[in-house]
Amino acid sequence: MANTEIKICGLSTPETVDAAVDAGATHVGLVHYEPSPRHLSLEQAAALRRRVPQHVKVVLLLVSMEAMPTAQALEAVKPDVVQFHGAETPEWLALVKNNTAFEVWKAVGVRNEESLRYALTFKDAVDKVLYDAAAGALPGGNGLALDWSLLAAARHDIPWGLAGGLTPGNVAEAIRATGAPLVDASTGLETAPGVKDVELIRAFCRATRA
Repeated sequence: MANTEIKICGLSTPETVDAAVDAGATHVGLVHYEPSPRHLSLEQAAALRRRVPQHVKVVLLLVSMEAMPTAQALEAVKPDVVQFHGAETPEWLALVKNNTAFEVWKAVGVRNEESLRYALTFKDAVDKVLYDAAAGALPGGNGLALDWSLLAAARHDIPWGLAGGLTPGNVAEAIRATGAPLVDASTGLETAPGVKDVELIRAFCRATRA
């Protein structure tokens, strides 16, 4: 689908940020979570954020952070979107959504239909749900795919996007199978953990647009 939004997540260098923007990504993701191989300090994330033109949204990914560090991270990086990827409650995310200017996303690992019912508990608390593969060694960025047929049959009461194991080779099929309005890739665009490949970023954006 030509109008499918594209998020390239876990970017960590000026070259890969520029490549994502040039290739037509609508969103670029920066990870502030120390266990991740894609982790950026707030200073690094802020520097990359300044490279991104206004027409592309910057997403800051946080995992189960307390209120004060969350506020500090948002103040330092000033993203357009904050994506929560941990054990955050709907009540906490509603507070962020209703008391800040940031768009709020919640990543939900999908194992089964019960996971989709759980996602609905965030209906009034977030602007978008990101359906990801169920957590492995990390909350996300494990390169695992989810069962697309679960999403094809689901009723989507919240704006949503698809993540989890997407690559240049399978993204077109994923969009056809699910009708995803947004696709999000990270591990599938790497040559090593945390090392994005410029050519894979370009290929992913081409495959999505095609």
